[in-house]
Amino acid sequence: MDKIKVAAAVLLVAAGIAGFYYLQDSAVVLRVVSVLGGVAAGAAVMWTTAWGRDFWAFAHDSVAETRKVVWPTRNETLQATAIVFVFVVVMALFLWLVDGILLWIVKKLIGGE
Repeated sequence: MDKIKVAAAVLLVAAGIAGFYYLQDSAVVLRVVSVLGGVAAGAAVMWTTAWGRDFWAFAHDSVAETRKVVWPTRNETLQATAIVFVFVVVMALFLWLVDGILLWIVKKLIGGE
């Protein structure tokens, strides 16, 4: 029975998207409502399946885990950003130098100036 509900949910989403293109001469609001309605109806049907309930539990647990994260302070973020910026500049200069040296070597090997 769950497979039939999942198929119905997919068809409802597809119908909402098809409605978006079918109503191309209508107002944009109506077209967007068609897509949102299809997605909402598909989500409602999907929620009644075991897969939907498992996904809902996973999403709920993910939100709970996100609240446990210790986010960096503003100062830590600025320091990390500065370190990355300095590293990028140093690597760019290094690669520019290596490229110049290799160019000079190739020119010498092929008899250029």
